[in-house]
Amino acid sequence: MEKTAKIIIDGKTYELPIILGSEGEKAIDIRTLRQKTGYITYDPGYGSTGSCKSSITYMDGEKGILRHRGIPIEKLAAHSTFVETSYLVINGQLPNEDELVNIRETLNDNSLVHEDMQIFFQSFPRNSHPMGILSAMVNTMRSFYPDLDTTEEEIDKTMIRLLSKVRTMAAMSYKISRGHKVVYPRSDYSYCANFLNMMFDNPVKPYKIDSELVRALNVFWILHADHEQNCSTSAVRVVGSGRVNVYATISAGIAALWGPLHGGANQSVIHMLMDIQKNDGDITTAIKKAKDKNDPFRLMGFGHRVYKTYDPRAKIMKKLCHKLLKRLKIDDPLLHLAMKLEKVALKDEYFVDHNLYPNVDFYSGIFLRTIGIPLNMFTVMFAIGRLPGWISQWKESMDDPHWRISRPRQIYSGETKRGYIPLSKR
Repeated sequence: MEKTAKIIIDGKTYELPIILGSEGEKAIDIRTLRQKTGYITYDPGYGSTGSCKSSITYMDGEKGILRHRGIPIEKLAAHSTFVETSYLVINGQLPNEDELVNIRETLNDNSLVHEDMQIFFQSFPRNSHPMGILSAMVNTMRSFYPDLDTTEEEIDKTMIRLLSKVRTMAAMSYKISRGHKVVYPRSDYSYCANFLNMMFDNPVKPYKIDSELVRALNVFWILHADHEQNCSTSAVRVVGSGRVNVYATISAGIAALWGPLHGGANQSVIHMLMDIQKNDGDITTAIKKAKDKNDPFRLMGFGHRVYKTYDPRAKIMKKLCHKLLKRLKIDDPLLHLAMKLEKVALKDEYFVDHNLYPNVDFYSGIFLRTIGIPLNMFTVMFAIGRLPGWISQWKESMDDPHWRISRPRQIYSGETKRGYIPLSKR
């Protein structure tokens, strides 16, 4: 028997269906609410609203659980590669050996970008932010690859093209912004090794591939592969609901990720540490200001909208950061300050009581600085990692039999009907 929820409005009782998720989540299906009652719900930020059904990622913020297609993030970070995890997120299962070899070869085959694209890159002002460039260039891909058939084979080709070329375009935008010669991808390098080489290789000092850094980058991108219906993923689904081409939808996701409260949070962490450093590294004052509700100062990289306990990704990133800092023996005052801040905050009763644990952005900012990624590329690194999630969410929404174009309602709070005043009488 179908379970229902009863609501009473103006003395009249209405029954609405209850939906149960595979992990026991409960939702009231309000699709017919306005039709039956004339009422809508009001939920700024959509904190209590489910916009879709999805089989990609499961999160439990109270228990600190994150799984992709049922596999815990801890297992993927420990045993998988970013390419393998991307395949899992997009296709629903881990690839077998032949499938993995094929996707690696296909990624390499599609890694070059059209030479004409370099003209576009070089047309941007040198101080342009790489996220703005990346968003524009992904949208431009529609002009270079106009034939977007809806067959499964063509959709797969487009997804591979995005995964491979976005990585190349990201490295290319960095090289061009520095006035350096563009480094092309190599067929004998893995996905992550290729990116590091394209970023850091130069004719004067050839880049040496470090297997541990390659592994660390794999883990970093795995941790960012998908995260349910966040701001950028929702943007992808909303834009895609208008049946816009996949390049435009991914471009919208990149633009949404750019914000300092979303993908730009890792960059904000470093800016915050720089500000504390300018104040003689006074962590005590920073902690005090963060506790003051009347002070606009925010301790970036602490707490999370969904997680009410330790972010499971942050636990993994924390171990990765400490391991790299110890191994590379980097003498960076900013990184020392970050470790000191982490130690103080984890012991502070206020932060513990309010579940303000260091989140993945805190450690990812430290990680990216440790491996030499420039500050303005931090959010781009996030975007590359989130790409398989955006692609899989777009694909899932395209296949949804209950698809409807996104069209939220609103509560109007403006002027009621009034007359038009001629210009001479205003």
